[in-house]
Amino acid sequence: MSKILRVNMDERTAAYEDGPEGYKLLAGRGLTSTMIHDEVDPTCHPLGPNNKLVFAPGIVTGTSAPSSGRVSVGAKSPLTGGIKESNAGSSWPQHVARLGLKAIVVEGQADGWWGVHVTKDGVEFFAADEYAGKSLYEIFPGLFERFGRKVGIAAIGVAGEHKMSMAGICFNDIDNRPSRYSGRGGLGAVMGSKGLKFIVVDGAGGPGVEIANKELFDKGRKKLADSMRSHDLTKPGGALNSYGTAVLVNIINEAGALPTRNFREGRFEGAAKISGEAMAEFCETRGGVGMMGHACHPGCIMKCSNVIPNPDGTEMASCIEYETTWALGANCGIDDLDVIGKLTQMCNDIGIDTIEAGDVIAVAMDAGLADFGDGEKAIEMLEAVRDGTPLGHILGQGTGFTAKAFGVVRSPDVKGQGMPAYEPRAIKGIGITYAISTMGADHTSGYTIAPEIAGVGGKVDQFDTDKAALVRAFQYTTAFIDTSGHCLFIAFPILDIASGFEGLVEECSGVLGVEWTGDDVTRIGKEILDKEIAFNRAAGLTPADDRIPEFMKYEKLPPHDVVWDVPDETLDAVFGEA
Repeated sequence: MSKILRVNMDERTAAYEDGPEGYKLLAGRGLTSTMIHDEVDPTCHPLGPNNKLVFAPGIVTGTSAPSSGRVSVGAKSPLTGGIKESNAGSSWPQHVARLGLKAIVVEGQADGWWGVHVTKDGVEFFAADEYAGKSLYEIFPGLFERFGRKVGIAAIGVAGEHKMSMAGICFNDIDNRPSRYSGRGGLGAVMGSKGLKFIVVDGAGGPGVEIANKELFDKGRKKLADSMRSHDLTKPGGALNSYGTAVLVNIINEAGALPTRNFREGRFEGAAKISGEAMAEFCETRGGVGMMGHACHPGCIMKCSNVIPNPDGTEMASCIEYETTWALGANCGIDDLDVIGKLTQMCNDIGIDTIEAGDVIAVAMDAGLADFGDGEKAIEMLEAVRDGTPLGHILGQGTGFTAKAFGVVRSPDVKGQGMPAYEPRAIKGIGITYAISTMGADHTSGYTIAPEIAGVGGKVDQFDTDKAALVRAFQYTTAFIDTSGHCLFIAFPILDIASGFEGLVEECSGVLGVEWTGDDVTRIGKEILDKEIAFNRAAGLTPADDRIPEFMKYEKLPPHDVVWDVPDETLDAVFGEA
C-alpha cells in the first residue's frame, strides 16, 4: 500500500505513514486539496508555520499510462488567500510514485536552507545554504552531478527565497533543465517559508505503482493512447507536436481575444512574430539545439514543448509556451521572440510564474514605469525581482498587489492572481472560469477554450453568456484529470473520441481496483471542488470575490467592442451559490 511521507522541517525528521481510509482512492489534486482542507487552518498565514505543502503524483503517474508524468502541489496560496493546486509535468512525480509514495507533505519551518534527498532507503536532510541566492541554471548541473543524472529535482529559485507571491516550484524537464513549473499561486514562497530549497527524489529500486487490475489498466491505456495518437491536436505531427501550445497565438488573435498591452485590445499586430509557427521557423533556420516536439517528461505522446535556439544555434529558452509568449509578448506589446526568449529563461532561472510575470510587467508599464514594447525595461524589471530590490519585491507580489502599489485601475486579476492568455470579454466561458475558479484566474481550472475556439466536443459561440452548465462540467472533469495524473491536454481527444474517455476511466479503475464509470468522473470532480470551495469560504473568500475586474464591464475591447456582460447570477449559479 502506498505511503504518505511527512517531512518535518522544525526537527528535520521524516516519517512514513498509511493514509486514512478516506485517502485510499485519492491522488493528485484530489489528495492535495483534501489534505489541505482536512489539515490546514483556512485562516492561517500562508507563509506561517501552520500552512502545509503537499506534493502528490496522480493515480496513474509512474505507470506506462500516456502523458501521465504530472504532479499536483497544494497549499494555502499567499497570492489568492485561498486553496491552491498547481500542476506540472516532469519525471519528478514519476520517481515519487515509483517509491510507493502517495504524497510528500512538508510541515513546519526551519532556520537556514535545507535540501531533502528521498530514496528507497529513506530520507536524508542536507544543508543547502551554499545554493542560496544562486540561479537555478547555475545550480542544477551540480545537483545532478552530486545525486546522479537520473534523479528528479523540485526546487525554488531566489524568488521563493524572497517569499514572493509569484514564486513557483521548479522541476527538471526531460533533459534536466530547471524549466517545468508548478508556477501559479506562489507555492514557491510557501516552500521558501519552510526553509526548503530542494527535494531530490531517486525512484531507483522502489516498489513501483501497484496495479490492482492489470488487464483493465492495459485495456484503458491502449484506448486513451490510440485516441491521443489519432486526434488532430494531440497526434504525432499534429498541431501541438508541430508548433507547441503557441499554435494558439494566431488562432486566439484572429478570434479577437489575445489580450494586448495589459488587456486594452484583443488583437496584437505582432502576433505572427511570436507564434508557434515563428518558433518552428527559428528551429528550422537557426538549427543547432532548436527543436519542436520536445517532451516535458518520459512517456509523453503529445510532446508539445520546445527548445528555441539563438541565432548561433545555442539554446535561448525552453520551453516557450503559449501563455508565456503571450504574457511576455503581446500583453507587454513586445513582438521580438528573442526578447521573449530572454525573459522566459530569466523566469525559469529566478523561479517565477511566466503568466504572473507578464501580467505584472504589463501593469507596471501601464503605471508608466516603461513604455509598452520596451523589452530592455522588461528585462530590467525581472532583474529587480532577481536582486530583491524594493521595486522587485513589489513586482514579485503579483498582479493585484502591483496594481494597488502603483494605482493602476486596469488590473486583470481575480483574487489577486493575474489572468492568463484569453480575453474574458471576447470568450465568455473562460471568463466565467476565471471568475469562479477556486484558484484565482486560471484557464487550467476548466479549459472551455476547447469548444469555444477549437470546436472540440462541439462548437460553442464564444460570445454566448449562458455557460454556467458548460463551465461546471469542465471544472468537475478537469478536477478528475488533475487527480488522474494525466496532462490536461488529454481533454481534447476524450471530448471527441468516446473510447478515449472510457480509457481514462478504465486506467484509473485498473490501478485502484474499482469499477468506476463516467458518472464517477463528475462525482469525484464535484467532491474535490466542494472541498476547495469550503476551504475558501472558511478562509474569508465570498462569492463577491468570484468576479471579473470592474474595468472590463465598461471598457469596450477592440476589435469586437465587447464588454463583460455575464450576470453575477450566472457566476453564482455555476456551483449553486445563487
